[in-house]
Amino acid sequence: MSRTTGLWLIVGAIGYCLLPWYSLEDPFWSFGWIGTATDPDMAPALLQVLLYGKLYLLAPILAFFMIAALLLAPINRVTRAKVNSLIAVFGILATAMQGLIVVRAGPRILSDLFVALGGQDGQAGFGAGAMVTLLALLFLLTTAISAMGKGRGDAFIIGLIGLIISLVGVFVFYPVLHILVRAFEIEGGDWSLWEFFPRFFSSDIWGLGCLTGGSCGPAVNSVFLGVSTGLGTTLLGLAFALIFTRTDFRAKKLLRVLTIIPIITPPFVIGLALILLFGRTGTITQVLADLLGLEASRWIYGFGGVYLAQLLSFTPIAFLVLIGVVEGISPSMEEASQTLNANRWQTFRHVSLPLMRPGLANAFLLGFIESIADFGNPLVLGGNFNVLSTEIYFAIIGTVADPAKAAILAIALLTLTLSAFLVQRQWLGKKSYATVTGKADSGRHAALNKGLKWTCYATALPWAAFTAIVYSMIVFGSFVKLWGYDHSFTLHHYIRAFKIDLSHGWRWSGVAWDSYFTTLTISTIAAPLTALVGLATAYLLVRQKFAGKSAFEFSTMLSFAIPGTVIGVSYIMAFNFPPIELTGTGIILIVVFVFRNMPVGVRGGIAAMSQLDKSLDEASITLGANSFTTVRRVIAPLLGPAVLAALTYSFVRAITSVSAVIFLVSANHNMATSFIVGRVEHGEFGLAIAYSAVLILTMLTAILLMQAIIGKRKLRRTDRVDPAV
Repeated sequence: MSRTTGLWLIVGAIGYCLLPWYSLEDPFWSFGWIGTATDPDMAPALLQVLLYGKLYLLAPILAFFMIAALLLAPINRVTRAKVNSLIAVFGILATAMQGLIVVRAGPRILSDLFVALGGQDGQAGFGAGAMVTLLALLFLLTTAISAMGKGRGDAFIIGLIGLIISLVGVFVFYPVLHILVRAFEIEGGDWSLWEFFPRFFSSDIWGLGCLTGGSCGPAVNSVFLGVSTGLGTTLLGLAFALIFTRTDFRAKKLLRVLTIIPIITPPFVIGLALILLFGRTGTITQVLADLLGLEASRWIYGFGGVYLAQLLSFTPIAFLVLIGVVEGISPSMEEASQTLNANRWQTFRHVSLPLMRPGLANAFLLGFIESIADFGNPLVLGGNFNVLSTEIYFAIIGTVADPAKAAILAIALLTLTLSAFLVQRQWLGKKSYATVTGKADSGRHAALNKGLKWTCYATALPWAAFTAIVYSMIVFGSFVKLWGYDHSFTLHHYIRAFKIDLSHGWRWSGVAWDSYFTTLTISTIAAPLTALVGLATAYLLVRQKFAGKSAFEFSTMLSFAIPGTVIGVSYIMAFNFPPIELTGTGIILIVVFVFRNMPVGVRGGIAAMSQLDKSLDEASITLGANSFTTVRRVIAPLLGPAVLAALTYSFVRAITSVSAVIFLVSANHNMATSFIVGRVEHGEFGLAIAYSAVLILTMLTAILLMQAIIGKRKLRRTDRVDPAV
């Protein structure tokens, strides 16, 4: 522990004494700050104190000196750890508080005190020096906690818990609280707790008028839509997963592409395609009217259209979660069942299906949350079918902005998410679903019985065909002048978006190149970070026990449950001023993608790790490996499907997300989705669809590359289904 403490003291000293304390106008990695240590905007904290009298920055270095002194003191190890933890907490709180209180305009509260300590001129947001210093203080705290015997004295586990809690606190709770507190705001700028409840339980939100021929409130509509979407996507995802793992279907590669394409579709494209297919003047509507004499209707606008679009959009999420779970079921259990004279249906019903419960529950939860938080599809296809996400959106960007109403609706949405989370936990119970142990397993998965196999075919294959039709129409729309009116062939949309001028050297002259390169760069950075944070969190939730674990698990779903529009606005409110100034930078886009999409890595990791017996960890530790080595050498290689799901989803969501970034993009960091929305608003549908087609091709290529690099999880001798079993 002394060695670890000394290491973090050195790291903290580097951050405090050498790195710029405040955020820089130029990128940190340009190293333009080197050689300008005396510049008040670029000086490290030590020189800020010595040269500019900012005494309120002394807390971290005092904490480092006291902890270093205690290393040499002849005191009991546990006593030293307790004192070190108190000192580290003091350093973290003092640094955070001075950052919150002293902003660019000066101290917001306690003005006399902070002016006396040198804060009269104000300060910018935290920079690299402050971040490294705070990180060192955090790990000094977790090292001290582990030295007290907590977490079995495992510094890696306690450090990981502390890091994840800190990240979730700073980048989820901190910004969300900025907008949720507005729910208690009343006219005149005052605050009232008692006026919140009548507005929260209003019939405008929870009304049941649809049961008597009227219309229900947006919360009830959201529940109905979320449950329907969760069930539909889970059943479709299971059907696809069973076809891939338990049948000898020959066109699996083509089917795999069709299951992935919907998740890599940019916003509004599915809704636009469905309108042009099933709207009053849609292609299919007109064909049916001519052939069968059916009257054209507006059924696509409302629950039916939104539900259809969400099934197309979110079924791949369920599939990505479930395929790893279905693959992870031990064939030896199925063989044992059949040895005891059970037929294929009985084996599936009583052995395989119960072991899939973690995957089914997590797939449903993700589908439910995605549905109630989605605002793109309801915005395009909702019509008079109002849901919470669209109501929040209009409360924020409407003619008369009403942040208080938006906050109340956001709390209602969080209530639904928490309820779904608790129901899922209750359904799973405390049973064990581990099927991957340290024992050899060379069996083969049993094939499905004929009835179940053809049920899966009848469910999944027509849906795959429908998906192919929708996306072929999208491709068709990018090569015509104006889809639905003028179907003359043209390459104009692609040329305008992605033109390359070679007349004066290699120049990217197309209007879409700038946003395209920015989007790829940010998504490539965000995807591995999202997977890493999500799977690390899943490891803690499945493999470790610590106080407040249930609350921590729900907190990881918080950013996923709140509509992206609210997340975007909350990030502006929280990170537009010290201590953390990120607005207008590419970092804020990376951060919002990481913590917005992290829950998919968490749920996928939980589903996969629930099947890995803890004896694997115990055997590794018994053989002398520490927790970090066990995670790296034993757990991680068995999480191939979960890693692929997290990387795939986070990468494509970073490219296709619109609601979370619509308020965060800037002139220097414009995203592809923002560009597409702008083209749709200006009626340039051909350009928007052409750009979307290029993005789909890009993401599909990236997914196939990730799948080739990560590979398949090898659990046994062969994954091939033996039809004779």
